[in-house]
Amino acid sequence: MNTLLRLDTSLFSGQGVSTQLSDDLLNQIKKNNSELTIIHRNFAQQPIPHLDGDWLQALMTPDEKRSVEQQQKVEFSDQLIEELRSADTIIIGLPMYNFSIPSMLKAWFDHVARAGTTFKYTTSGPEGLLTDKKVYLVTTRGGIHKDQPSDTQMPFVKIFLAFLGLTNVETIYAEGLNMGDEVRDAAIVSAKQSIEALAFA
Repeated sequence: MNTLLRLDTSLFSGQGVSTQLSDDLLNQIKKNNSELTIIHRNFAQQPIPHLDGDWLQALMTPDEKRSVEQQQKVEFSDQLIEELRSADTIIIGLPMYNFSIPSMLKAWFDHVARAGTTFKYTTSGPEGLLTDKKVYLVTTRGGIHKDQPSDTQMPFVKIFLAFLGLTNVETIYAEGLNMGDEVRDAAIVSAKQSIEALAFA
């Protein structure tokens, strides 16, 4: 492991529990990787713009015909893809908002999913082009949703990651954070214990 990409997607930045647990996870990884290069994106401080028609048009316009504004849009998306491709390990802080993922994480997904670059279409279906990467999902929820029909978040995220070829996924859960101090504290302790128990190559 040489390069790690960390995505903090909480609206609350450093105050978010997913961000704080991601801190713990990163510190645990760093104990075993003294020369780790870290690429960090905090969406609360570095907003990820959602794709719109103009953005898609910029991506579809040949290089030599792009306007300055179009080129800037393409370069932004290219940078997100390059950060992902260069990483050996990925940490995604993943709070649940209204039964789903933060909207800027969905925007990030839209930027990095590019045919011919991060996946390709074949006669047997799509094939992910990003392999040999470890992904850690640090998910935090106000209620209890794991393995329940209400957890529409985790199946979607894992399907998307697999679409890009990212199938080596470890998930750390902290649930019930809005169900009183006792439940919240126990959930955070349990998540920290899960992090401490992880083995890192």
